[in-house]
Amino acid sequence: MPSKGILLKCFLCIEVFLYGLFLYCDLADLPTLGTLLKYTALLGCLLMSLDSCASRDGLLVASALSFTAAADLFLLVLNRWYICGVALFCVVQCLYARRLYLLDRPSFSLTGRVLFSGAAILLLAGTNLLDPLSALICLYFPQLICNAIQSLHLPRCRSNYLFSIGLWLFVACDLCVGLYNSTLYFSSPLLSTFSSLVQIGMWLFYLPSQVCIVLSASRRFSL
Repeated sequence: MPSKGILLKCFLCIEVFLYGLFLYCDLADLPTLGTLLKYTALLGCLLMSLDSCASRDGLLVASALSFTAAADLFLLVLNRWYICGVALFCVVQCLYARRLYLLDRPSFSLTGRVLFSGAAILLLAGTNLLDPLSALICLYFPQLICNAIQSLHLPRCRSNYLFSIGLWLFVACDLCVGLYNSTLYFSSPLLSTFSSLVQIGMWLFYLPSQVCIVLSASRRFSL
């Protein structure tokens, strides 16, 4: 049975290898192979998270990674049923919010989270752009932002730093997703180049975010 240190090193080596390969596929315009490599890397994060399930903290992270993998099955692999994918990501952020609450109860604010999502929905409703998918996004993204901000107030330790970095990389990924989707409504050579760059940026940030989150649980012995 390999030690935890060896297991972590093997995990990181595999993830770095897959990361380099799918970034090359994105640059070389090999979307099918790139998608396979991306999802394989994400499943590797899920499998690694299972090693920390003995603690409550590790179980929360493994649960969140399970919903993440299910969400990306819709959004990345099948490329359909986006409502299901975003709904599952809402669950992911709820699990991370629960983790943040357990890590630092005094600084957790539920009221701010409700107001943030409520304001986003009301703002979108005022523009007549509200539909089931956009309503879910208005629930999901504010909660991700709240989780990332909340993570900055966690007690200082390596595991908490990794969790915070992972959440902020998650934010950067979703900003790329939003920018990419925005460029689809316009057509120009400059926007086409920009669209290609932010499309690469999605997974440039996304896989490191998941790896950091997994490591934040793997390096925490217990709650």
